[in-house]
Amino acid sequence: MHERAAEFAERAQDRHGIDLDVLEFDAGTETAAAAADAVGCDTAAIASTIVVSVSGWEAGVDEAADADEDRLVAAITSGANRLDLDAVAERFGATSASMADPERIREVVGWSIGGVPPICHDAALPTVLDPTLTEYDTVHGAAGTPSALFQIDPETLADLADATVVDLTE
Repeated sequence: MHERAAEFAERAQDRHGIDLDVLEFDAGTETAAAAADAVGCDTAAIASTIVVSVSGWEAGVDEAADADEDRLVAAITSGANRLDLDAVAERFGATSASMADPERIREVVGWSIGGVPPICHDAALPTVLDPTLTEYDTVHGAAGTPSALFQIDPETLADLADATVVDLTE
């Protein structure tokens, strides 16, 4: 098993007390469609973790945030849906939202894009979960590398990620 996939599985056990079966694929699973093909599920059952940078805080929305400072948030979306960045900004009381810088994601979250899992981040991020995922008994998320996935029921995923279920898709 790839070192980062093994690290993800260890973190899940250490932090959450769960044993996740991490599957690795030679073809890679960088896109939701490729991941769905690899595991044989609907693209909509792929839980893609997108890290977003939000900025321009409104007064009183987040007392801990500096109005001039951007902050990272995570959106766990169905692979069949596209994240609406304006809706993310609105949800988090910010004036704008953009895809986070890959280097910053690696530094803050601890994982590289293409393999960012929905749980086991280095820093706690405010997190939302696409309600489309709750329509499935099992969903599949990245497990630390662009070619590793794990499966989990969406209610457990939302709980472990401390995610609010809310539709922020286009």
